[in-house]
Amino acid sequence: MGFWRQQEEKMAVRLLRWHFERQGQAVPADDRLRQQAADLVDEAHRVAKKRGKNVMVILKDLVDDLRR
Repeated sequence: MGFWRQQEEKMAVRLLRWHFERQGQAVPADDRLRQQAADLVDEAHRVAKKRGKNVMVILKDLVDDLRR
């Protein structure tokens, strides 16, 4: 896994952790959280390729979608 991918996943973990805490929900175990982050990054890359947007913007949008 490349450096940028690792950084994207770390950011996604932080966003997910913040999201769960903000919603008053239990934060999943670290391994589950990392898997969700990897899935979010994969989805963000698919969307970025399709729409030509920035991956970090898409990650934030995807985390917002989890809230709904």
